Amino acid sequence: MNERILIIEDNKALSKIITKKMQKNLGFEIIQAYSYSQAKEIINENDDFFIALCDLNLPDAPNGEIVDFVISKGLRVIVLTGSIDEDLREVMLKKDIVDYVYKGNIEDVNYIFSLIKRLSKNRDIKVLAVDDSLVLRNELKRLLQSQMFKVLMAAHGEEALSYLETQDDIKLVLTDFNMPVIDGVELTKEIRQKYNKNEMIIIAMTGNENHAVSAKFLKIGANDFINKPFSKEELVCRINNALDAKEQLEKMQDMANKDFMTKLYNRRYFFEEIKSFYKQNAPFAIAMLDIDYFKKVNDTYGHDVGDSVIISLANLLKQNTKGSDIVARFGGEEFCVALRNVDKKQAIGFFAKLRKIISDSTLKIAGKNIKFTVSIGVAFSDRKKIEKLLKVADDALYNAKKSGRNRVEIA
Repeated sequence: MNERILIIEDNKALSKIITKKMQKNLGFEIIQAYSYSQAKEIINENDDFFIALCDLNLPDAPNGEIVDFVISKGLRVIVLTGSIDEDLREVMLKKDIVDYVYKGNIEDVNYIFSLIKRLSKNRDIKVLAVDDSLVLRNELKRLLQSQMFKVLMAAHGEEALSYLETQDDIKLVLTDFNMPVIDGVELTKEIRQKYNKNEMIIIAMTGNENHAVSAKFLKIGANDFINKPFSKEELVCRINNALDAKEQLEKMQDMANKDFMTKLYNRRYFFEEIKSFYKQNAPFAIAMLDIDYFKKVNDTYGHDVGDSVIISLANLLKQNTKGSDIVARFGGEEFCVALRNVDKKQAIGFFAKLRKIISDSTLKIAGKNIKFTVSIGVAFSDRKKIEKLLKVADDALYNAKKSGRNRVEIA
């Protein structure tokens, strides 16, 4: 069942526009309400909503009463309003809402979509907030949780570093400047020794008006800097912009490093990443794989089915290897698998099992059951240069083909 969004808006034309656009662009079920009483009935019956979009001026609740009700039910709220009253805006931003959006034109509607997408992603992002003020830590926690982040709190840099040693999935650090034990500058330096600016985002915070402080933070590797006191909107925008930039760069890196069709790593990335295997000075194995009689598959079923076979094999390889291994498509129906930290006996057992898993699999497509097999050539890391190792594995693959296919040959 899809997650649901509740739109509470008395302008039915606008509500339908938002709903139609959301159904086209987001994977959520949209529920509409046109009054306070109708929204209350819907929520009391089932309050399982990802988020609620609330108009402030409803026929039976003209003063934003719907916002307090929805918040009281534990739902997150995006406020929609046609009012430009600054006092009203300040009142609403002090409430535990996600954002305050002026519904002036289609760009404002588009902003809502991007915000909901961002919130959905935020649920998988862990943020560490570091500040020696308990009051500010609690405020930051409330603010970050309203944006659906997983939140960790630390009172100083030393405590933050202990979190970073044990929690390797933290993506963003918000750090104060002046703190006991280890201050924000030293914390930033320590983080940057291990993580680059795209691997971990650092946003520095300080009440110091000296511009040299912000420059220093940026020079030692902070992604951004914000002066205290800051508004909720400013901090959220800075965090979202930093995350959007990080994700865009990751997408570009994926495009450069991965095969478009299978999403496996490409040959270029393989040669870069295999260097880490040698640096570990631990045994590893490399195998070249090739789909048997692949031309016959294309000739019999067509190239679309041939592509599906390649994708199916890629998925099987990903499912049966560890994240520390490398699975790459070298081109056409040829793949390479590098197993990290395995001895010869373990590697032989793994590839023998993999061959059987592939031969036992069935691809169901266009009403047909397609079966295929692979030949595998395996080589081991006692040969020093990667080019030599791949040549030996390729020769073993050739022998597997020559000896009848659907088999594993060991170099």
